[in-house]
Amino acid sequence: MADAVNNGVNVDALIAARDALTKAPEAAKFKWRAACEWKNGTHSHSTVEGFFGLGEEQRRKRTFKFDADHPEVFASEDVGATPVEYVLVGLASCLTAGIAAVAQHRKIQLRSVTATIEGDMDIQGILGIDSDVRNGFSGIKVKYKIDADAKREDIEALVAQSQKRSAVYDIVTNPTNVTVEVT
Repeated sequence: MADAVNNGVNVDALIAARDALTKAPEAAKFKWRAACEWKNGTHSHSTVEGFFGLGEEQRRKRTFKFDADHPEVFASEDVGATPVEYVLVGLASCLTAGIAAVAQHRKIQLRSVTATIEGDMDIQGILGIDSDVRNGFSGIKVKYKIDADAKREDIEALVAQSQKRSAVYDIVTNPTNVTVEVT
């Protein structure tokens, strides 16, 4: 008898949630929120506390706090990660969580998963030096080192399925309508 796979993901609960939301699609409509307050210079402080989902307001167990800033080479105080680094963290975290969930569902035991992620950016666009240079990333590369009880092709399939279901991967690779208003 094979040992049970335990990657720390409750797949039964995820499948039950999927089944329940299939029957009640309105409950699947979520609104995620973050609040951000400018502190000084390029430093800001953001919090994440609640969200709307399953048809009602939801509260987190605790408030999550994030400081963002720019490095000293940009004449800033360097008291937090840059906003673009948070995008990379979000992408790597979402893909990695997906790998764990898919591995659990496919009965693949993970021993370790590490991601290295890099985003290439020419800051001439941000600085207004060259209006033909994009402000954002020109490309992002994610490299995984995965040790698991599986063949290479099965591990590659985990990563591919994680990409397919990742909300952050979708946000980064597809245009998202963003509206901004001042009150």
